[in-house]
Amino acid sequence: MGKVAVGAAVVGAAAVCAGAALLVRHRMKNSGKWARALAILKEFEEKCGSPISKLKQVADAMTVEMHAGLASEGGSKLKMIISYVDNLPTGDEKGLFYALDLGGTNFRVLRVQLGGKESRVVKQEFEEVSIPPHLMTGSSDALFDYIAAALAKFVATESEGLHVSPGRQRELGFTFSFPVRQTSISSGALIKWTKGFSIDDTVGQDVVGELTKAMERVGLDMRVAALVNDTIGTLAGGRYNNPDVVAAVILGTGTNAAYVERAHAIPKWHGLLPKSGDMVINMEWGNFRSSHLPLTEYDQALDVESLNPGEQIFEKIISGMYLGEIVRRVLCKMAEEAAFFGDTVPPKLKIPFILRTPHMSAMHHDTSPDLKVVGTKLKDILEIFNTSLKMRKVIVELCDIVATRGARLSAAGIVGILKKLGRDTVKDGEKQKSVVALDGGLYEHYTKFRTCMENTLEELLGKEVSKNIVIEHSNDGSGIGAALLAASHSQYLEFEES
Repeated sequence: MGKVAVGAAVVGAAAVCAGAALLVRHRMKNSGKWARALAILKEFEEKCGSPISKLKQVADAMTVEMHAGLASEGGSKLKMIISYVDNLPTGDEKGLFYALDLGGTNFRVLRVQLGGKESRVVKQEFEEVSIPPHLMTGSSDALFDYIAAALAKFVATESEGLHVSPGRQRELGFTFSFPVRQTSISSGALIKWTKGFSIDDTVGQDVVGELTKAMERVGLDMRVAALVNDTIGTLAGGRYNNPDVVAAVILGTGTNAAYVERAHAIPKWHGLLPKSGDMVINMEWGNFRSSHLPLTEYDQALDVESLNPGEQIFEKIISGMYLGEIVRRVLCKMAEEAAFFGDTVPPKLKIPFILRTPHMSAMHHDTSPDLKVVGTKLKDILEIFNTSLKMRKVIVELCDIVATRGARLSAAGIVGILKKLGRDTVKDGEKQKSVVALDGGLYEHYTKFRTCMENTLEELLGKEVSKNIVIEHSNDGSGIGAALLAASHSQYLEFEES
């Protein structure tokens, strides 16, 4: 073998070795990155942990905060707002009632014909109207005139057999899903606008007064019998269908809960005790917080960067507005620190709230063998291509961690309410059923969230108690519920009963 040949062989061998070393280094680097990505996931999972012992502490803390919020104004992170609803519907209500549901860029007008115990809801009709953007930042009169005109137009379409009794005024339930300082069943001052509305001259005004004046201006003779929010509407709709309903929870974009309290158990109530002895409390439970909540660095960052830092902490870990965003933040860290999606961080992944909870739900529920839905969502929403199956599996696991924590904490919140009502134990010989009415897109459409929440409730309460606790889907509380509350607070009730 000549010197040249030997030299070539040596050079060749060296090149092969170098190539192999590069490959090994590349693999080690890759496996190092993969290990880092898994470590980020593992650490997040541990921080989100919600063992039963922790959930029981959360439920106890919820009960304690409920007591504090009922004792005095500002006594708790839970506002525990007195709703002035002291008569929930019974099913006996009869007649034609209207509802107006204003909670965003659209509003709905509804009418419901009630036929009493036998025929219940005989007929219902509704119409949805969108609000022109300029009215969301204009004057109070302009907005309410627009709403009153749409309502008058809707009233004019009453068909045969759908009329109020002669000599009676039409009555309306008004669902107003903005912060209000309620002063009676049918009055409340606007604290502030949210959801893109900004009309300065409405703030501090009684919104029922504003609507009533607008109805008078368009010649519509209608009385607002009840001013409520969507959670109380859900409670009313639930109670109408089932007398055992004691509370209502909304799990949607946002979250809230309302329940029926004994009026004498509300120290901050200084009025006359209502005849029924009951008072519905709007908890505003999204603002609950406790040292027992399993919060992570991602939740803290989300809160700091939010429009309302330090507020609505419970809502920020359990509701539909935020779950997808938490997933995005963890993926972002994996992309930055573990090159999870390759050497560059996908630009779309850096956009807050780009990954919505319905996207997360679709990925979480993907049952295809190659997790095709996950791949498609990553491509369509985040412009991330060529993901491997093991990457997709990690993403599904991440969705599961976030949804599980939210669902289990929701269950703990419900147990807190049942504890406050003394319905978390089995009393000797008592077979009292306690029904919680639930509504909201998260509960309705995110199956794994719903199932996990219901299973956790059973786990927390035990088999025996769970037999007496029922979760019931109560649809469209903000619409029909408001009409039912107008019926149960009608000015003609005494007249009918006498």
